[in-house]
Amino acid sequence: MVEWVLLGGAGVVFAWIVLGGVRVVNQVERGIVFRFGRAKPKPRRPGLAIIIPIVDRLKKVNVQIITMPVPAQEGITRDNVSVKVDAVVYFRVEDPLKALIEVQNYGFAVAQVAQTSLRSVIGKSELDDLLSNREELHRGLELMIDSPALGWGIHIDRVEIKDVQLPESMKRSMSRQAEAERERRARVITADGEYQAAQKLADASTIMARSPESLQLRMLQTMVEVAAEKNSTLIVPFPVELLRFVDRLGRPPEAASAEAASAGAAPPASDPPAASDPPPTVPPQAGPAD
Repeated sequence: MVEWVLLGGAGVVFAWIVLGGVRVVNQVERGIVFRFGRAKPKPRRPGLAIIIPIVDRLKKVNVQIITMPVPAQEGITRDNVSVKVDAVVYFRVEDPLKALIEVQNYGFAVAQVAQTSLRSVIGKSELDDLLSNREELHRGLELMIDSPALGWGIHIDRVEIKDVQLPESMKRSMSRQAEAERERRARVITADGEYQAAQKLADASTIMARSPESLQLRMLQTMVEVAAEKNSTLIVPFPVELLRFVDRLGRPPEAASAEAASAGAAPPASDPPAASDPPPTVPPQAGPAD
């Protein structure tokens, strides 16, 4: 009798297992039990899940973060530029019960919301924002997708724009603009360097004009620099005073007088006029004879 009872119990357990009375819920899943079509409010945790065969039905929901690429969406920005933008959405199921009941296919629903939100962001943004100010666009896009997804038990972890595809004409225009900007900067830097060099040379010439000895020292320094290298160049210093003397000799007397007058010196004395010769004596003419 006892043997029959043990065999009967073993048969019941075997039938329970065969009919699906014992299920295993993995670590990355949560189980939702539907009893006669009605969902139990408490999800089954990872491990063994005992259910009643034929009466209960177990649905498993993955709670890992899902990476969903958003196909490239074509749109026109606020500054009338046609672009194609693709993105990627990271989300996970936060409430398995809502994810199964509130929406038929939460993955497809999130994908559609992401595409429409991306198109809306393209229309509200300018091209410069899509290229440089992406952090703010990511936050705005995440908020737009997360608002309807909260009612489905979905949490949007993050949204990022992957690539912005521009027309070829716009790429050429941007490259020309960048090239012109670099050329403008190069010209400004060159002009500024020439201005500073000219200003320094003017200051140096002013100092040398006040102190002629500095010019002589500069010439000697140049000779030292040339002699430091191994070359066959021969430098003979030429006095600056001699050049000035030669310059004064080559000028006309009027220019020299004007220079002396401007310097406060008396003009050079001119040669005294030569004494005129006495007029020639005219011999007396003889008158007619009486």
